[in-house]
Amino acid sequence: MDLKNKVVVITGGSKGLGRALALRFLEDGSKVIVCSKDGDFKNLENGIVGIKADVTKEDEVQALADKVIVDFNKIDIWVNNAGIWLPHKPIEETDWKRAHDLIEVNLFGTVYGSKIALAQMRKQGLGLIVNIISTSGLNGKINETAYCASKFAVSGFTRSLMKEVDGEKIRILGVYPGGMQTNLFDENKPENYTEFMDPNFVAEKIISNLKLEKPEEELIIKRK
Repeated sequence: MDLKNKVVVITGGSKGLGRALALRFLEDGSKVIVCSKDGDFKNLENGIVGIKADVTKEDEVQALADKVIVDFNKIDIWVNNAGIWLPHKPIEETDWKRAHDLIEVNLFGTVYGSKIALAQMRKQGLGLIVNIISTSGLNGKINETAYCASKFAVSGFTRSLMKEVDGEKIRILGVYPGGMQTNLFDENKPENYTEFMDPNFVAEKIISNLKLEKPEEELIIKRK
């Protein structure tokens, strides 16, 4: 895919992997729009548009898409990147009230973004949705029951959505990165955090995949 002049929306795009992706899309000539819950866009580079939106609120995600359509007339690529994490703890020590919030962001944020983007892409007759998941959505991990559950749910949703659009000119891609050095872990960095990947490296892998004639539908990115 040629990314020049593509209209790209990235949720959770003001920092971390989302910001790294925004910069890479910008380098390739895309028109980039990012959203964040807090609306803090002071560190965005020129050329990237920031719109405040909470991905757990369907009406705000719809307002985000509506604004993009008004300003850019289309949505070529929608990246569901927004996500949160919980520190590693045994199941009996996990704060399951916080886990509800985790699932709201990780699962329903992806669901709302996909649903709204897909509706627009069906009007256009084409488009691409990229769901940033995690290797935690492929294998269970000790003391990560809540986080893995949320990512397994997103993986199942993504694989089902792939089948739902089969035969249309709309593609759904799932990306499964391993741990990255981002603010996601500010609350409590894992012991092996220094071994985690640079988000710019992960962003490059994702963009390189999108440029292929036949991108991998399930892109797994692990640290070396």
